[in-house]
Amino acid sequence: MTKIGLLVRIEARPEHAGEVEAMLRDALELAEAEEGTVTWFSFRESPTVFGVFDSFADETGRTAHLQGRIAEALKEATGTMLASPPDIRRVDVLAAKLP
Repeated sequence: MTKIGLLVRIEARPEHAGEVEAMLRDALELAEAEEGTVTWFSFRESPTVFGVFDSFADETGRTAHLQGRIAEALKEATGTMLASPPDIRRVDVLAAKLP
């Protein structure tokens, strides 16, 4: 059951948008390896704005994700590929339809 999540807005510098897209596509493999991550989606809003939504059964899973390899990659990208630090919001999942 998914109860909590993260909604992340990521703005790439225009010259690095392709690299940020590739990083988010490649991050799927990392998300699949995280036991506490129930769902993980990356998406694009505009040519330079991307996002991630992920959900977790409990705070332990969310905390592990925030301390994991995907979060580390975003931190590293902040100084070079991103226009600003990622906007990470903790959310409560009210309802969900999962396969």
